[in-house]
Amino acid sequence: MLPAERKLRIVEFVKEKRVGTVAELAKEFQVHEATIRRDLAEIEQEGLLRRTHGGVVVDRGANIEPSFSERAGDQLEQKKRIGKKAAELVEDGDHIILDSGTTTLHIAQNLINRSNLTVVTNDMNVAAELRDASGVTVIVTGGQLYRSSYMLNGMFTDHVLGSLHVQKAFIGTPAIHPKFGLTHPEAQLIPAKQGMIRAAQAIIVVADDTKIGKVSLHNVAPLHAIHTFVTGAEASELQLKPFRESGVDVITV
Repeated sequence: MLPAERKLRIVEFVKEKRVGTVAELAKEFQVHEATIRRDLAEIEQEGLLRRTHGGVVVDRGANIEPSFSERAGDQLEQKKRIGKKAAELVEDGDHIILDSGTTTLHIAQNLINRSNLTVVTNDMNVAAELRDASGVTVIVTGGQLYRSSYMLNGMFTDHVLGSLHVQKAFIGTPAIHPKFGLTHPEAQLIPAKQGMIRAAQAIIVVADDTKIGKVSLHNVAPLHAIHTFVTGAEASELQLKPFRESGVDVITV
């Protein structure tokens, strides 16, 4: 096994078990403990795992979602590609939901010249992006404004989403895992995402490759609730294989 492949498998092993030791990993991959330590040092530098005292390795997870401004520039080129590809899944005449997020904003940017389209969103950035799109009807959910991200959330948001039926919902997430599905660190944001999922016939998750394999505190939706996952070509086949095996249509770009 090549070192690069072994490191990927180490990450997946620890994310699945949530914890591991050097001795356990050396036994699992049939290499010397010194080799595992070198691998872990490189993996930790990449921010994928964290080592603690005693040789224990833990999944970093997605415990805190950075601010909108921090996220906006992160993986920017990949998000642009994901947004363009996801927009190709939208047909003229569709009623769709665009979740709040930095990746869904790039979907909106690729819908400006579409016709007979209805977009429901809880994101003021998305609504502003489509303000001059003459062929797009924009419905803003209302709700409490989160000034740091221009997201709308809360009781009014949930009420509106509960009254809608759309063809497609494009959902952003800080964490997507082949076993645990979609999770999120902020409990107050869960009901809106779940309302979007209930309102749509097809659920399309858009997330860059850094979100794959992460697990956060609160459950949003199981993997079987997802129909399509659009991510960057940076994601490895090793990362994506479990999603495909679970019946998710995976699109890389």
